[in-house]
Parts: sequence; C-alpha cells; structure tokens
Amino acid sequence: MAQALNDCGVDVISVQYEPGIWGGNDGAYVLDFIRALRVPMVATLHNVPAQPTPAQREILIGLVEAAQASVVMSHAAASLLTSVYGVAASRIEIVPHGVADLPLIAPDTIKPRLGLQGKAVILSFGLLAPGKGFESVIEAMPAIVAAVPTARYVILGSTSPATVVGGNGEAYRAALEARSAALGMTEQVKFVDRFVGRVELGTWLEAADVFVAPSPDLDRTVSGTLAYAMGAGKAIVSTPSACASELLAGGRGRLVPPASPGALAEAITGLLSDAELRASMGRRAYEHSRGMVWWEVGRQYRRVFDRAAHAASDRPAPPRRNLAAVVA
Repeated sequence: MAQALNDCGVDVISVQYEPGIWGGNDGAYVLDFIRALRVPMVATLHNVPAQPTPAQREILIGLVEAAQASVVMSHAAASLLTSVYGVAASRIEIVPHGVADLPLIAPDTIKPRLGLQGKAVILSFGLLAPGKGFESVIEAMPAIVAAVPTARYVILGSTSPATVVGGNGEAYRAALEARSAALGMTEQVKFVDRFVGRVELGTWLEAADVFVAPSPDLDRTVSGTLAYAMGAGKAIVSTPSACASELLAGGRGRLVPPASPGALAEAITGLLSDAELRASMGRRAYEHSRGMVWWEVGRQYRRVFDRAAHAASDRPAPPRRNLAAVVA
C-alpha cells in the first residue's frame, strides 16, 4: 500500500494510529508502513498511553519522528507527548475529536420515536466490552429509580469485535443483563444490541436527558462518545478521565469517582430532578462543541495538511527505490 501511495500523486498521507487497527503488538505494523512511505505524512494519534511500555514508546516516537506533524485530540494528550515521550511542542497539533452538527433540541420531542415517551432517559453508547464501567451505572439504577421512577438506562451498541475475537463472545453483555435482573432492573435497563449509523445515533442522543461516561480508565486522553454527547447538548456525568476533566471544565458536565454507584446515583438523580440545571449544563457543552463539528475539524486538518505538504516541498526529495529490489 505504501508503494502504491508513493506513486499515485497524492500530496500528504493521513495516518490514523490506534493500536487495535494496525496489527502486531500495540499496532507495531504501522512502522513497516511509514518506513516505506516517500510521501509526507501526518499522524493522528488516537491513543497516547500515560505509562507506555517500551514497545508503545518506540512506536509512538517512531510515528512522530517520521511525521511532518502529529495530531492529538486534547491538551492532555499533547502534554503527555512532551513530558513522557520528549516530543517538541512545535511538532504537535491539537485538533479536537469531530462531532455531528446536531440541533439543540428538547429530548421529549424525540422520545416517542424510540418508544420512550414519558421516560427520563439516561444514555451510554459505544462498543460493549469489559472495562467501560457500565456495571457501575447498573448498580446505581435502584437508587436512581427510587428517586425518579420513570428513569430508564439505555446501553446502545454492539459487542466489541475484540471481545468476540478474544473468545469472550457475549459473556460481558450477559453478565450485565444478569446483574440488571438480580437488581430488579430488567425493565429499567435497556440494551440496544447493534451498531447504529450516524442518523440513528443522533436520534438516541437527542432523546437522552443525561449522558453517562462511566469508564474507570482515568488516563484516557480522547473519547468520541463524550465528544458526541457534548455535540448534542447533553447534561453529562463522567468519571474524571484526562479527556473528561478537560472537556467538561467550566460547568460543562459533572465528574464522579470511578466505580462509585453511589456518586453516580447522586449526580444523575440531581440532574434528572432539575430541568433548569440539566438544560444550562447541556447548553454550555453544546456551545463549547461548536468548534468540534466536523466541518470545523476538517478545516483545521486542511491547514495541518497544507503546512505538511509545504514543509516537505522545501526539502530535497529522497531517492526512489527500485521496486524489484524491495520485492526481492
């Protein structure tokens, strides 16, 4: 693929790096790809470990050194690159995670489309896999329902392919369903077991009163689900991950400790019981997200790509390698 791209006339290659999509340990195969490139490359880093293994450190440094620019999606990620990986700040670009340009709309106008009219809707979405904290919200549901009887918690998303490949299949989903039943919350916890497209996802977000991001991974520097919830103007309750602490500052959300059903119940109940607070928090999140809509993110990437192509054009072109020698 690198050899084909070298000869097809493009000006810049955009490499999206997340370990699980490249193959090899920690996505190490990406290094084979970039070493074969002769075209300028911009690397978008979806994952910047705070405590990298030697292999993870080698891969990220290799990517950054080969790139004309490296894009991260938060100041927290940029700070890690400079402090943990020794990357010069001048080589880092911060472009936020993109979000759909949804209207700010009253959830009650959308709920009938999903059969949720009259319900107080709590939403989490994303690929279902252990380690995302959904069980903490389920544990909080009895207390939430005691205070807000109409509350319903929707977990939207199919099981992560990595979980299936790893041999666990639907064991995690089954465990969550079993725990819901044991707590008497079968009717109050709804599983939507499928990957939804952009339009349907927007409908679920618009119908939600509160969005919950319960991940116990506090080192996370990017969250697409959190960004999308902000783009829909949701009142958000989240654990204080690196990205959530940054995105939800200034009253744009509420942070609670990880694995704390009691704190989750208190925060969610408080928001469901106070429409004015819910609306004002959602508006602040929505206003902040206007710089994150896809067309604005695209414009920022265009500037990064233009600078990368211009910088590369000022350098002598590397010698072309004989394809037969590479194959041999």
